[in-house]
Amino acid sequence: MGSSGCTHRYHGRVIRVLLVDDDAMVRAGLSMMLDGAAEISVVGEAADGNEAITATDAHAPDVVLMDLRMPHVDGITATRRLRARAHPPEVIVLTTFDADENILHALRAGASGFLLKDASPPQIVEAVTRVAAGEPILSPRITRRLMERTITHAGAYERARTALAALTPREHEVAVSIAHGRTNADIATELAMGITTVKAHVSSILTKLGLENRTQIALLAHDAGLA
Repeated sequence: MGSSGCTHRYHGRVIRVLLVDDDAMVRAGLSMMLDGAAEISVVGEAADGNEAITATDAHAPDVVLMDLRMPHVDGITATRRLRARAHPPEVIVLTTFDADENILHALRAGASGFLLKDASPPQIVEAVTRVAAGEPILSPRITRRLMERTITHAGAYERARTALAALTPREHEVAVSIAHGRTNADIATELAMGITTVKAHVSSILTKLGLENRTQIALLAHDAGLA
């Protein structure tokens, strides 16, 4: 394992990644790709959701790359189980473009974002490092299409509006910016505040709304018609 150039929350330690996919060839390709990055180490593999839970116990990954459609236990169920833990790994869903509704279910289960399986090696490496740093990976173009195609259940709009009403005006602005895919640095520039202040607002939003990550903030803002 080489030394890391990562300056995120791992403080120089490599990001430990678990690969979960029922296709051995996909796992092999991802493993070769990611192990070529100095800041990333593939610490384990799993072929379904059940194995993902066991492998997480054995290897303590920081980030899990999770396929959606697998036998026995699917990626959505496995993501929900992993994210319910006291110290959960971040989860990035690996999917094909036609699985729109499943992707949104996975995001609501606590995934930090998703990648298409034909993403380039640099995109996958960037996704892992950004998610490890606490920033979700959501392609604005694909996310917009997914959200437009999602049929929200009855009452979602009013519930979202009611939930967001608990935020201060500044927190509301930050939530809307998150829904539009802005990074902390972008928000700091747009709203003329320091990045530390942005992070404090994001933390407050998560606590007030009982959410786990920025992705769920974005989905709630979408339900409220704000993005």
